[in-house]
Amino acid sequence: MSEKLISSVFRKEILALSAYKVAEANKLIKLDAMENPYTWPDNIKEQWLETVKDCPINRYPDPEARQLCKTIKQSNKIPATSEILLGNGSDEIIQLLLMALAENASVLAPAPGFVMYKQVALSLGLDYHAIPLQAESFALDMPLMLESINKTQPSIIFLAYPNNPTANLFKPQDIAKILAIAPGLVIIDEAYAPFADASFIEQLPAYKNLLVMRTVSKLGLAGLRLGFIAGEPAIIEQLNKIRLPYNINSLTQVTADFALNNQALFDQQTQQICIDRKLVLNQLNNITGIKAYPSSANFILFRTPKNQATFIFEALKEHGVLIKNLSPQAGLLTDCLRVTIGKPNENKAFIEALTAIIDSIKHS
Repeated sequence: MSEKLISSVFRKEILALSAYKVAEANKLIKLDAMENPYTWPDNIKEQWLETVKDCPINRYPDPEARQLCKTIKQSNKIPATSEILLGNGSDEIIQLLLMALAENASVLAPAPGFVMYKQVALSLGLDYHAIPLQAESFALDMPLMLESINKTQPSIIFLAYPNNPTANLFKPQDIAKILAIAPGLVIIDEAYAPFADASFIEQLPAYKNLLVMRTVSKLGLAGLRLGFIAGEPAIIEQLNKIRLPYNINSLTQVTADFALNNQALFDQQTQQICIDRKLVLNQLNNITGIKAYPSSANFILFRTPKNQATFIFEALKEHGVLIKNLSPQAGLLTDCLRVTIGKPNENKAFIEALTAIIDSIKHS
């Protein structure tokens, strides 16, 4: 296909973007994508197989996913006055939110933050504003945030809580200030809520412009691609107008409902990940030249010696461990890598490999 044809067919915003790349993890210890490393015990798998055995896959799924919505509301303690909308992962919900905005609307989020806020906003030709976090602490720069909100009048503000990729929780009083002055919607993205012991869900009735978004991916169901957003019924009604019918397939509906009714299993796995997170954080900070940042998520951001992040990232792959190289994003993430908390033996392999690599750098 000729460049002339491509440029005549696609919008300039699409031509300017780069596709989101997912690293190949074949034969590597996979610690790059914030997944729960644990599977289900055999008895739970057998019960699940019995549940999905008679799933009517010859029929379209329930377009409203009514049973699953009921279970999600109960398991996530959604206030009775709030409504929810389900999406094919949080990514689809972000897309729906931004698709619904007026032409040339302004969108604002801290930086660094979840890359899909910017990716989707730019693909739709929206006016995206990335507001730098404070260096090292990664806290919200409130004077700059408030000034930017006043200047750009954003239709949507995204706040990840905890933040990805920095893993910290913003101060709730700062978020409350933003909610009070925001001219549009404020989306609190709680993808990592199971590991944080902090949430704005209970505050939904107090703010008409607040929506809380969550996913089951980090809980241990990444393969299902299921997210949801909760908020004012009138706002959810507008989003439902552009949600494609049957966006949550039958197997996802049945499986997620089954899983959320076995919450104790996920609670146990989450507790183990949090225990291991503390251990890995301490081990990282005991490696000379490494600075690991406190985490309220299931991953840890750490800073490497200057100009060594990409070398360490590649060397870890040679040792059979895949993590995330954030240094190419530059700015506050220069020299930074991010590691997901895995099983104890995976964490051990990572720490041993990183220690050996750092030692080799010191002696080179």
